[in-house]
Parts: sequence; C-alpha cells; structure tokens
Amino acid sequence: MSGDSAERAKSAESAETTADATGSATASATSGLPLDGVRVLELGHIIAGPFCSMLLADLGADVIKVEHPKGGDLIRGSSPVGNSSFNYVNRDKRSITLDLKSDAALDAFFDLLDETDVVVENYAPGTAERLGIGYEQLKETHPDLVYCSIKGFNPGPYESYPALDPIAEALSGLMSVTGHEGMPPVRSGTSIADMAASFYGAIAVLGALYRRDRTGEGSKVTAPLFESTVSMMGYWLAYTEAYDDVPGPMGASHPNWAPYDVFETADDEWVFIGPSGERQWTALCEALGLDLHEDERFNTLPDRRENLDELMDLLRAECETLPAADLVAGLREVGVPVAKVNSMDEVAADPHLRATDFFTEVETAEGTSRSVSVPRFPVVASGFGRPESTDPPKLGEHTEAILSSLGYDDADIDALRRVGGV
Repeated sequence: MSGDSAERAKSAESAETTADATGSATASATSGLPLDGVRVLELGHIIAGPFCSMLLADLGADVIKVEHPKGGDLIRGSSPVGNSSFNYVNRDKRSITLDLKSDAALDAFFDLLDETDVVVENYAPGTAERLGIGYEQLKETHPDLVYCSIKGFNPGPYESYPALDPIAEALSGLMSVTGHEGMPPVRSGTSIADMAASFYGAIAVLGALYRRDRTGEGSKVTAPLFESTVSMMGYWLAYTEAYDDVPGPMGASHPNWAPYDVFETADDEWVFIGPSGERQWTALCEALGLDLHEDERFNTLPDRRENLDELMDLLRAECETLPAADLVAGLREVGVPVAKVNSMDEVAADPHLRATDFFTEVETAEGTSRSVSVPRFPVVASGFGRPESTDPPKLGEHTEAILSSLGYDDADIDALRRVGGV
C-alpha cells in the first residue's frame, strides 16, 4: 500500500461479532472488514462516482470525498430528490474542500495522495487531465495507485459524447424494452446505468487491489455507463442474435412465462404473479378456484403463451374480486411466486427489511435536517459484518482534521483558506 497502512487505517476496536436473529454475524465499527486500512479519494459528484466509493466504504475503506469549496458535489442542495440522493450515496465518508485549480490546494491533494490507495473520479472526459490529476500524470509519482474513472463510454468513437444515466439506458436498448407497447419508451425508476457502472467499477477496483498485492503495480480502471448497461442486457442480445427477433416493451411481463404479470385487486392495489413451472401453475389455479389448468388452451406453457390474451382476461377478472392481502397470502401458502407492488413508504416499513437490520439511520447533510433510514450494504458474509454507518458529511466538514493528520498546522490551514484553496 502507499505509505504506512497502519497510519491510514480507521480507528477500530477488535472484531467482536454477535449473531443476530437470522444467525448472521455483524461486526462492530469497521473492524475486520476486507478493506480496513485502504484509503480512497473520491473526486465524484451526483451518483456514479459517489455510489462506487460508498460500496468500497461498505467494505471498510476510509473514503475521503474531495469537493470544491464553493458548492461541492453538484447535487448538494439541488432539490429534494437531489438532496436525498446525496444523503444516501455519501454516507460513511469524510469531506475535504480543495480548489484543485489552486497550486496550494493541489499540493495538499498530492500530500493526501501519498497516503492513498484508490482514486475514484467521474469528472467529465478530460477534466482530471486538465487539473493535472489524470492517471497518466499521477502514476509517475504513485505507480502503485489504483485509479478508477467512471465515464459515459469506454475509449472509442463515443468517448467524448456527453453522458447521463438516461443516455446509457437509451443507447443500451434497456429503454426499448421498458414500458408498455404502443407507449413512449421510459427510463428505469432509479439511476440504474450509473449504478451498473459503479458496481463494475468497484469490482474492478477490488481486482486491481488484489493484483497490486501480488505485483506491486497499480492500475487504471475505466467503468463506463454505456457498456455496463449493455452488459446487463446480455441475454436479450443473445436472444436477438440467435432468433433474429427484436424484443419490444414488456411492462411487468416476460415472454418466456405465462402468466407472468401484474394484476389489479379489489382494493385498487397491484400484485405480481409469476408461476415458473407446471406445479406452480396448477397450484395457482386451485388456489383461485379456477380449472384453467385443465383447459386445453392453457394446459402447457406453450399453450398459455399462444392464448395469453384470453388467459390474462380470465385471471384479471378473478384477481379483481380479491383484496391484495388475501390474494398474496393465499398464493404464498401454496408456493406460487407472488408479491404486492409496494410503494416506497411501504418498502421503508417492510417487516422483513426491519427484522434483518437492512436499514441504517443517518442524519441528513442536505435538505431538511432529520434522521432518515437508508439501505446498508445488502450482502451478508461470514468472517466480516457490516459497518455502523456514519452520517453524510457537511461540505468540508473534515477539512481541518484531514489536513492536520497530514502535518498541516493552524497557520498552514489559514494560509490555504486565505487563497481560497479550501
């Protein structure tokens, strides 16, 4: 690692693990986490860069968010939705303000880099290079640095194009299969392309750190929104190539299964039902008091696909007579895959998520000041747990503490402040 890993490690108690009600282990603080002792500098804004470094923080990394003194992350204070995005993807980080166009602040950045393992950035193409902090510039003095760039596209014909999450969703084909036939294409209800690139970026960073442990060499990782989203469309690409058929909008359905869709209930709720085998299809019919499984039009899966419109009309008519809770309970009892379509307030109160300690409480840094529940790292692993989350940072909240840890005294910090460097 760059510098002394012991000095970089977060203060952590010895790993004390206790079994929760589900039998999984949870660890106190960051003790025993896989990336304990790894420092990450985040030069990120909005979703993609910050989400990637949040994943690394969930694995124990010390993430320092480097922000411009005037405004910081572009999404800070932008809107209620923007504020909420910031408060989620920036938990478990510290914030330092540095104007990287200032020579004095750039010197401080390089001092910080001396104790850093990973840089994550999602600036516009060419921005990091213009600031003198692109990978080719940094590797001259920090050859063991792992540098993750999250961009719209891999190097190639599109690399200079402006990129946003919906751009990647549109180009990747995701938007073409999302929505309903005869209606305009729609984007996903969350920033799925940003997050796809973040996941691939974080995975590649872990691989690069493992490689560095063996070779001593750093790496540049480029995680693109477009290609990452295309990779998630992989089986539709394989289908199109193999069968010379182009899929269209699917709503909540899937052409491989029938029935496989949402149904409106007597109390104006929506319930998804998706039997994936003949046993489940028979169980569905018997639970609803229908004999459709004995009807030759619906006897086999190919039959049901062939006569899908008639089948859906019959199932819809029956579901509309039942309250959602009764429909869900009855089908779950006989092993049919079923779920009510929850609103976000229902997700926040979900008894399973509450029972499995899925949420963590943080105090908001942006927007209305209050405590809110946000998701924790969803994976449960033996040998290490999930850290207790810290609040998203106020802009520059940890500037003085971080600079002091690098040996800057009050006079040094005041000098930086006078020139607008912090």
